[in-house]
Amino acid sequence: MTEHKHNAESQAGTPETAAEPSAPQASGDGEPARAEADIDPTAALRAEIADLKDRLMRSIAEAENLRKRAEREVRDAGQYAISKFARDILSVGDNMRRALDTVGAEARAAADATFVALLEGVELTERELLNVLERHGVKRIDPKGARFDPNLHQAMFEVPDESVPAGTVVQVVQPGYTIGERCLRPAMVGISRGGPRPAARQDGEPAAGEEATGGRIDRTA
Repeated sequence: MTEHKHNAESQAGTPETAAEPSAPQASGDGEPARAEADIDPTAALRAEIADLKDRLMRSIAEAENLRKRAEREVRDAGQYAISKFARDILSVGDNMRRALDTVGAEARAAADATFVALLEGVELTERELLNVLERHGVKRIDPKGARFDPNLHQAMFEVPDESVPAGTVVQVVQPGYTIGERCLRPAMVGISRGGPRPAARQDGEPAAGEEATGGRIDRTA
C-alpha cells in the first residue's frame, strides 16, 4: 500500500519536471528586443539623411544637364535653321562673282561708263549679299595660302610646287562658307605637293597633304 502511494506521487510530479526545460525559452525571446535597443537611432537617421542628400544632388545635377541641353538645342535650332536656305542662296553670290571675273582688267578699262556702272552695281550687290549672310552667322572662307583643312576644304586637284609646304592651298576654285561653328559649304581648292612635309597637327589629325582628293570630313550643317 505504501509502495503504491509512492509510485502515484512520483507520477504526479513528472509533469512539473517535464515542464522545466521550457523555462529558458522565455529568456531567449527577449534577445531580439535587446538587439533592436542596441541600434543607435541617431546613426540610422544620419545614414538616411546622407542617402536623401545624395539623391537630391543627383536630381539637381540631372536637371541642370537637361536645362543646358535644352538651351543648346534651342540655340542651335535658331542658328542653323537657315542652313538650307543659306546654302541655296550661295549660288547667287557665286554667279555674281563669275560674272565679275569674266571681265578682265583691260576690258574694264576700255569699257564705257554705262558698262562700268553695271559692273559696280554687281559688285555692290555681291558685297551687300555677303554682309546680309554674315549678319546671320554665315561667313565666307577664302583659304588661299592656308594649310589644307579637311573640315573646311575639299581638295579638287594637286599642283606641283616646292616653294610651299605640301598641302598648302594654292588655288581656290570655289569659296567655302561656315555658319556658326559648322561648315556650311567646303571651299573647293587645289593644294600643293612636292614641297617640305608639314608638321603633324596637334589635334591628332594627319598632316596636310596626306588627305587625297575627296578626303574631306563631311561636317556640313
